[in-house]
Amino acid sequence: MSGEPIDLDGGFGEGGGAILRVGVGLGAALHRRVSVKDIRANRPKPGLRAQHCTGINGIADLVGGTVRPQLE
Repeated sequence: MSGEPIDLDGGFGEGGGAILRVGVGLGAALHRRVSVKDIRANRPKPGLRAQHCTGINGIADLVGGTVRPQLE
């Protein structure tokens, strides 16, 4: 990985899966680390759903990246 990390605040605005998909895709294309906090924070059921995790893991596999969840 090179360059500055991409830090995303999933509690900003709509804060749904779109910010996650675009951010992780951008990180993969630029070979940069992506950190996401408070994803879907303003939703009735906050946090990542199974489809989000599947997508993130798929992109990581494509680019040889790793996924490290940090639970608070």
